[in-house]
Amino acid sequence: MKILNLYAGIGGNRKLWGDEHEVTAVEYKEEIAKIYQDFFPKDKVVIGDAHKYLLEHFQEFDFIWASPPCPSHSRVRLTAVASGQNKPIFPDMKLYEEILFLQQYFKGKWVIENVIPWYEPLIKAKKIGGHLYWGNFIIPEMKGNGTREHDSGIEVLQKRKGFDLSKYSTKTDKKLILRNCVEPEFGLHILECATTKPQKTLFGSQILKSKSEVQHE
Repeated sequence: MKILNLYAGIGGNRKLWGDEHEVTAVEYKEEIAKIYQDFFPKDKVVIGDAHKYLLEHFQEFDFIWASPPCPSHSRVRLTAVASGQNKPIFPDMKLYEEILFLQQYFKGKWVIENVIPWYEPLIKAKKIGGHLYWGNFIIPEMKGNGTREHDSGIEVLQKRKGFDLSKYSTKTDKKLILRNCVEPEFGLHILECATTKPQKTLFGSQILKSKSEVQHE
């Protein structure tokens, strides 16, 4: 399967996907893209504008994951504005542009991830852990989907996310890099949902079970 991983960061969502798929990752920060490439040497890494890349290349893929920038939607930033630490900014509507674009034009499976915003989401989403997910397939609840450890130190975050950044010298704060990582187990769960055939319930509705859930039945 050909996967497009947009706004890839260092690859938190991709961490547990393995190497059976053909993955193209797009990240605009060169230093972050190089770290991603170190961890996933078999992936094609593009340094550039993920929003533009989506528009120009979406038809080339079977599954698309996008994690657009979240600060303008974050309740944390809103609190900082209220306390005078930050200035108000417009919410970045590229998030909703991509949701609507994929809904209308993309024939494969797709998911977009972002924070729970300070406003009522303009398009209904699925809440998993501390984030929202939009997509065109069913994502069931995941056991143990607790909150992200934003306030933990770097060592704790590295262990939890599965990335050792000790050898890297970066302009971007390493704690921020790790905090921006999607929880790897969520990334695996969602990919499995996208690649597992729907199961019929007794009531006629459809649910999707992950491969791990099926194996334990």
